[in-house]
Amino acid sequence: MTDALLETRLTLPLLHRGKVRDTYDLGEALLMVATDRVSAFDVVLPTGVPGRGIILSEISAFWFRRSDYEFPNHFIGMAHELEVANTYGLGGLDEPVARRGMVVKKAERIDIECVVRGYLTGSALAEYRGTGRVQGYEMPADMTDSQAFSKPLFTPTTKEESGHDIPLTVEELWKRVGGNIAWPLEEHSLALYRTASEYAQTMGLILADTKFEFGMIDGKLCVIDELLTPDSSRYWDASIYAAGRPQPSFDKQIIRDWLTESGWDREPPAPELPDDVVERTIARYRDVYRMLTSQEIAV
Repeated sequence: MTDALLETRLTLPLLHRGKVRDTYDLGEALLMVATDRVSAFDVVLPTGVPGRGIILSEISAFWFRRSDYEFPNHFIGMAHELEVANTYGLGGLDEPVARRGMVVKKAERIDIECVVRGYLTGSALAEYRGTGRVQGYEMPADMTDSQAFSKPLFTPTTKEESGHDIPLTVEELWKRVGGNIAWPLEEHSLALYRTASEYAQTMGLILADTKFEFGMIDGKLCVIDELLTPDSSRYWDASIYAAGRPQPSFDKQIIRDWLTESGWDREPPAPELPDDVVERTIARYRDVYRMLTSQEIAV
């Protein structure tokens, strides 16, 4: 297993350091490096998960390549690929950075998180139990935990720089950005979810929900940021799925559960994670990569 890469300090101009990604300016493009940082409950943890950034970047790359014939995106290539490295002057990058780095086109980001839900879980379940609705949608009265919706729901939110994103109804989205943006966001999000969900099902996975981000490149709506990773999506093992109870997911839920059980008050600083929690978490990420791609990944 590699050492955890918690921060990058390249000689390139740093544009943004987020909870997970460090983004650098390459002139005509961007270098997005998915570090091994982990956030939970809106706090970046002091402990990283070694290799997590590699898997996040490789899963995004897999989906960008697989879907670009139908859904244009900003992906150019991985920083460790020779042609990409030579084109953008990245030959001198250290291997840990290059393996975690995606080179992408610059885009005018639309500040909306485009969430699509196929199953009643997470915050949607909590809202349903309280109101019988899910973000403006009326739901049947007898739905259970993890039950599939009759059709996927588009449940957008704002994209806040700090704090929690704010849920929006479709009507509120139209008022916020206008129909010329809101309608394509909804249509592209639902279509991309259906395409990804159908493929995942053939690989033994259920894509319970996910979130997409979009931006404009040369006047065209494009998928940007990450795509269908365990950080942005909830994957379940189809072989053990059963509605009526919570499902184990291929993400950092192991970490969230441990933090909750530790008694942490969700205020910084967060506690260090024990080794077994870190190891079980990266194992889940490796599992979902293998199931999606039919390949093993060395981290």
